[in-house]
Amino acid sequence: MNDSLHLVCPHCHATNRMPAARLTEQPRCGQCHRPLFVAHPVELTAADFEKHLGHNDIPMLVDFWAPWCGPCRMMAPAYEQAAAQLEPYVRLAKVNTEEEQALAARFGIRSIPTLVLFRQGREVARQAGAMGMADIVRWARAPG
Repeated sequence: MNDSLHLVCPHCHATNRMPAARLTEQPRCGQCHRPLFVAHPVELTAADFEKHLGHNDIPMLVDFWAPWCGPCRMMAPAYEQAAAQLEPYVRLAKVNTEEEQALAARFGIRSIPTLVLFRQGREVARQAGAMGMADIVRWARAPG
């Protein structure tokens, strides 16, 4: 890992450059001055998705879900808790497949919920089906 990291703000979507050593020091966005990590998944639209995928130097875990999906709703609190466990080393995000059907099609999402882990802009792991918080954290931290 080099000396600096790029992180996309979950609020204003500005790309921030910061020393890797300061990742755990509750960094704030240089543009909007809000926290870069909020212990909650970031809701992404198709427009925001590309920026987060291409400009975050930390892995990004995405939950592809839909509001009508019972297992998605059941997993939502566990995914929220996993964000608090995995940040600042993994950015957690959510994509509503009802609103972002093109993204779901692009990534071949056939069942929901589906978790997809990206590193350096590339998919490295995928898991379909609801999981508990401990399983999400363990799966996201597994080498891949």
